[in-house]
Amino acid sequence: MLNQLKKHLVSARTFAIMASLLMLSACGTTPDWDYDKSVEFANYKTYAWSAEASLQARPQNYQVNGLMEKRIRNAITEQMASQGFKLTDPAQADILINYHVAVDKKLEMDTFKVSYGARWSYWGWGVDHHTTAREYKVGTLVVDIIDRTSNQLVWRGAKESRLRAKQTPEQRTESVNKTIAEILANFPPKVQH
Repeated sequence: MLNQLKKHLVSARTFAIMASLLMLSACGTTPDWDYDKSVEFANYKTYAWSAEASLQARPQNYQVNGLMEKRIRNAITEQMASQGFKLTDPAQADILINYHVAVDKKLEMDTFKVSYGARWSYWGWGVDHHTTAREYKVGTLVVDIIDRTSNQLVWRGAKESRLRAKQTPEQRTESVNKTIAEILANFPPKVQH
């Protein structure tokens, strides 16, 4: 009976760990948007890159480099074109696009409670806590839309996600394309009634 109880407890603990990992992997962040409600976004037809648009100004991580910058620009260009915006000279553009990346370290802690029913010298119930901690890096990609005439920020979108190392160039490109598409999904902002 003791062996059966131990097997049951091991399988219950394994189930709890697997369930927690599945929940953790399913947790994704949604983009965050903010914009000036007084702006008539329908008037914007052309864009250019802001002079400050560069990842090289503040490299904080080995993944933030010229290759990543090229991927971001290509993804933004593709998304803007799909919405009918034309890339033009900065002096003639309706809006300027700026982007930047912040990389932060975060700590993730998991605590599992494990119950068991037998000890070597006595029977009884107890609860044991097992805590693990992991440090990981999170990148936040921010895209700013600036009205060229007023030089004022009119729209901002951002998305945070865990940085993954050891990706192929294709995986990195796919990740950037998906992130930019999610950020720009609400540009121009959808009018809510």
